[in-house]
Amino acid sequence: MNKKPPHPVKKRISLSKVKPGQRLAVVKGQDSSRYKDFYHFVLTASWPFFIVQLGAAFVAVNLLFATLYVLDTDGLVAGADGPVNFLQAFFFSVDTLGAGAGGEFTAHSLYAKSLVAGESFIGILTVALFAGIMFARFSRPFARVVFSNIAVVTPFDGVPTLMFRAANQRGDSILDATVNVSLARMHTTAEGVTMRRFEELKLMRSNNPLFALSWTVMHAIDESSPLFGLTPEQMEARDMEIVVMLNGLDEIIADHIYARHAYWHDEIVWNRRFVDVITIAPTGHRTVNLDLFHDTVES
Repeated sequence: MNKKPPHPVKKRISLSKVKPGQRLAVVKGQDSSRYKDFYHFVLTASWPFFIVQLGAAFVAVNLLFATLYVLDTDGLVAGADGPVNFLQAFFFSVDTLGAGAGGEFTAHSLYAKSLVAGESFIGILTVALFAGIMFARFSRPFARVVFSNIAVVTPFDGVPTLMFRAANQRGDSILDATVNVSLARMHTTAEGVTMRRFEELKLMRSNNPLFALSWTVMHAIDESSPLFGLTPEQMEARDMEIVVMLNGLDEIIADHIYARHAYWHDEIVWNRRFVDVITIAPTGHRTVNLDLFHDTVES
């Protein structure tokens, strides 16, 4: 068995492997309004960065209101102790923003009472906004589909066939699953213009009505295939990449999920086939052994 390709895999940045929210390149000349896309930002930010930003916003709002409170020296009083200092004003702001009663402090002047009313209203909006953002992040559907580390080219019914595997790690079913496979390669036109082109690869089966176990996606390399007659060296020279897009309806969350993957030319292994990962348990249930998911043997 072989868990890794027989040759080193070069590290590259692939458009299909970029995580959501991650930028592949720096783009100049973009509309500056892209920075106003707050909803997209909070959905794509990492959890640590997102929490830090929420905390920073919370502290900044309270610092602002604490400063406004202490501008009026007699605005807030603490019983017989008289006016409050900045630190006391800050914690009074924290309590007020959280819809508290202000603790031991009392708004004495009209100015302070107006600030308390305004901050209480902002606190209601802030709680609603933070709750909505957290719900949006938690409720966003995502797939837990694993793809084989490599693709293989092996004879199938006498025809060289490109194969790779996909499996649903959740163990439930993805309904009406569809996979689309494209070949990305550099192409030079008759005018000498070089560009990146995508060409769809025809699959033996592109739909799976009930994707629950392992799915081996296959493309026959016959006369109609863009890969017909190509050698690994030619694929490398043309900087070829196999781009995979899978989507379907998750039966638990009842929402569409998407997964993507890519195989560069040196992640395609020739004359090997995948090890069978599906067995029948004594109880009659099918078992998928993902420990063997990436293993191959000579064909």
